[in-house]
Amino acid sequence: KPPSPVSDAAHSIASPPKREVSLEDIQKKLEAAEDRRRSQEAQVLRALAEKREHERDVLLKAMEENNNFSKMAEEKLTMKMEQIKENREAHLAAMMERLQEKVREDWPAVL
Repeated sequence: KPPSPVSDAAHSIASPPKREVSLEDIQKKLEAAEDRRRSQEAQVLRALAEKREHERDVLLKAMEENNNFSKMAEEKLTMKMEQIKENREAHLAAMMERLQEKVREDWPAVL
């Protein structure tokens, strides 16, 4: 069987001729690669800086909330202690008043 003309044509397709690469082209490609590397590095550094800034903000907020909580707890405790003191003084005054009334009732001639 004779070879078909289509199969011969498929085998004879040649790759395009290779272009000569000049030193200038190589230099441009190297510079472009270096620019991409620098850009990527700058992007990574920006992302890290943003992450650090966020972490710092979160830490500052947590410290502020803790400080506010401590102040509120201290104020609440101070108010509670003042209320206890006032209640105790009022209770003692009432007891003294009752005692004086009792003394006046029991020993009216002495007073």
